[in-house]
Amino acid sequence: MADKGMDLNRFILEEERKHPSASGSLSLALMAIESAAKIIASHVRMAGLADVLGQAGKVNVQGEEVQKLDELSNTVMLQHLLDSGQFYALASEELNEPVYSHKGKDAKYVIAFDPLDGSSNIDVNVSIGTIFSIHRRIGDGIENFLQEGYKQVAAGYIIYGSSVMFVLTTGNGVNGFTYDPAVGMFLLSHPDIKIPEKGKIYSINEANAYKWTDQSLIKYIDQLKEEGYTSRYIGSMVADVHRTLIKGGMFGYPADRKNSSGKLRLLYEAAPMAYIIRQAGGRSTTGKMDILEVKPENIHQRVPVFIGSKKEIDQLIDFIS
Repeated sequence: MADKGMDLNRFILEEERKHPSASGSLSLALMAIESAAKIIASHVRMAGLADVLGQAGKVNVQGEEVQKLDELSNTVMLQHLLDSGQFYALASEELNEPVYSHKGKDAKYVIAFDPLDGSSNIDVNVSIGTIFSIHRRIGDGIENFLQEGYKQVAAGYIIYGSSVMFVLTTGNGVNGFTYDPAVGMFLLSHPDIKIPEKGKIYSINEANAYKWTDQSLIKYIDQLKEEGYTSRYIGSMVADVHRTLIKGGMFGYPADRKNSSGKLRLLYEAAPMAYIIRQAGGRSTTGKMDILEVKPENIHQRVPVFIGSKKEIDQLIDFIS
């Protein structure tokens, strides 16, 4: 286990040394994400003073109003990841099609990311975040992004809240790094994170229960209530999943009559979060299959999402299967 207080760059390099055949490309890729995250964090902290609150007057590919900070975060991520030369192609939740990097034409990896998850909460100062998912390049086109989640080589999120945290997995457990603005570094604060086998919190928007397409889900929630569970729902996936990772329990965003395939995006949200949770000892499901086994059909595919502790997800599957 790495020592608490180790900075993220050193941690990445130490992990690289465990693989003698490593080229260093993934390390440089992760460092580029870290640099972008620091800039986004700075803008988030200054959002109320820097005229980046509110809507940008545009609608993204998802049909959602683009927030000013959404647009800025997307630009920052694109600039740093393209300039790094470590990615052959990039797919953003905010863009219709992948972007192919001229500097990364021989790169080994592709990345999918949500530049600012939970952006509808920006104006009310609720925790928001950046999510990313890295796969190995397997071709020259869109097929690079149509790989199952279990094939990810790295995934993580940066949560901008009461503190800024970078939560990362490269397939060998999960570690959390807290940003220290005094030294400008992410320092290891949560080594080898393990999700509890059982939690006491469920996180789901029960206001939508009348629209859920699987009514057995209501029985499951009622069972959790009978067992004394507490309901906590923020409405920012990064914040809800981060709490679930640390405290255990269940986070869910099911399909409903309005969103028959679910609302959360497979590439940018569901798969990376499911990978992190699995690496921490938890489970995920769409209600029909493990999220990490879903082969994407397009880069903006949506899926129902249930992730959390083994006990809660096993119990959920028993109710709805």
